[in-house]
Order: sequence, then structure tokens, then C-alpha cells
Amino acid sequence: MSNCTVESSSVETSDGVKLHTRLFKPREEIKDNLVVVLVHPYTVLGGCQGLLRGISGGLADKGYRAVTFDMRGAGRSSGRPSLTGFAEIKDVIAVCKWVCENLSADRILLVGSSAGAPIAGSAADEIEQVVGYVSLGYPFGMTASILFGRHHKAILQSPKPKLFVMGTRDGFTSVKQLNNKLSSAAGRVETHLIEGVGHFQMEGPAHDAQMHLNLQQLDSRSSHQIAFFFILILGPLSARERMDDLPHLLRSQNKETKKT
Repeated sequence: MSNCTVESSSVETSDGVKLHTRLFKPREEIKDNLVVVLVHPYTVLGGCQGLLRGISGGLADKGYRAVTFDMRGAGRSSGRPSLTGFAEIKDVIAVCKWVCENLSADRILLVGSSAGAPIAGSAADEIEQVVGYVSLGYPFGMTASILFGRHHKAILQSPKPKLFVMGTRDGFTSVKQLNNKLSSAAGRVETHLIEGVGHFQMEGPAHDAQMHLNLQQLDSRSSHQIAFFFILILGPLSARERMDDLPHLLRSQNKETKKT
């Protein structure tokens, strides 16, 4: 099990919704001032921050602070969920603002799972401190696009570094659809496919002994490889491949942006 501390808080949005928020903190030294903010799957179908407990606890074990929250209408948060996720963009912005003001964070890595991916993607460029984006099972498929299609443009046109993680058996988006969507995306784009994994297997990474075993088998250099870390805890051990060091990627991207 994760060896971290968890603190609960309440964050209020610009339209008065109160969000139940959790901060996962390392028991030992914090390795980086970057904070990971995670956005959970579709509230209408039962999505809540509890589905992100495994990732958040694992990040804290590796020395990073992680923040999860129940979007409006989920868990102990007030308000009502929307069908398309546009009202929830305010939730992401409010939590990121709270992170910057209360955790002295100057950099945020924004992570969205399932329907949380398009919501997070639409918020990414609204928050200056967001320096990178990770999608876990972005629903790009035709049926899902009826609800979330209007979110696509925001993240595809964002100049910020992006990592898209998806199972090859995802029922909402095919590998071909993912590649077609990302072919014209702006900025630095990375993808990682997890062989044989479906969409809902991506929604709730196990926070059990198997995940703990995976984390223990990370080599010492991987403590700064956020992207590699996500892939490891979401997929089988055989999925371990070398990935670019995401914090280094973010620093490089920022330098390139300043030059232009």
C-alpha cells in the first residue's frame, strides 16, 4: 500500500460550487515543486476521484505531490454534473488556482482519465502554470465525440507538451482514430499504447499489492520520469519501455517557446 499522507480540503469554483479535494503528500522529502493535478472519469457514469487513488498514492511514494478532486455532482462535491463537461472546466481551473496559491507550486502537470481527459484538455491553456498534459484513454471515437467533440480543438491546438496513453482494445477510440487526431496536433506529442488493455481498465488503476510491486521494481533513475511512471502502473510489467523524461521535456519546451 501507498506510504503517503492524505489531506482533504474544500475548493470553491467561480460559480460557487464546492469541490471535495484531496492532496497526496510524500512522507519523505518532496523531490520537485511540480504538482500533478488529476481529473477523474465521467461523473454521469459514476466517475469520482477515488478512481485516481492508485496513481496519486504512487506519485506521492515517488516524491511528488498529487491532487485529486470530485468534480461538481460527484462524491461530496456540490452542484450538478453536465453532460458535455464544459461546466467542469471551471472545476479544473479552480483546483489549479488553489494548488498555486496554497501549495506554492509554480508548475502543474495536468492529467485526465477517460472523460476527464477532454475536460482537462480544455482547461490546459487556461492555466498559465500548467506546463504539460497527460491523457489516459482520451475518448476520440465517433460516439464519444457526440458529447466531447467540442473539447478536441483546445488540446490539439495547445502548444504545451502532451502524452496520450491508451489501451489497444479501447472501445471508445481505435488506435487509427487516435493517430488521425494527433497527426495535426500542435507542440510536442507523445503516445504510448498498452497492448490488450481496454478503456475501463484504464479508468481505475489498482492500488493493491501488484501496483506496489511494480513501483518497487522501478530503477532509481525513474523517479523523475513521470510519463514512464504512469505507463508502468497502468500496464503490465512487459510494457516497460524507455520514455523521455517528461520534466526535462517540459523544460525544453518552455525554452523553445521563449525563443519564439
